[in-house]
Amino acid sequence: MPILTILIVLIVAGLLLWLVNNFIPMDRKIKSILNVVVVIVVIIWLLKVFGILTSLGNITI
Repeated sequence: MPILTILIVLIVAGLLLWLVNNFIPMDRKIKSILNVVVVIVVIIWLLKVFGILTSLGNITI
């Protein structure tokens, strides 16, 4: 996967998370849970992209 694609996905995910945090009114606890979930999903995706987690290749999201 080209590095440009990875950067675009990271920028879009960060922008969407920022938009949700700033413009959608919700409880602070829910926002923090959402932030943690998005960060964990992005980290797992990056580990899969770079081939560190090859055993998760059979799991589809």
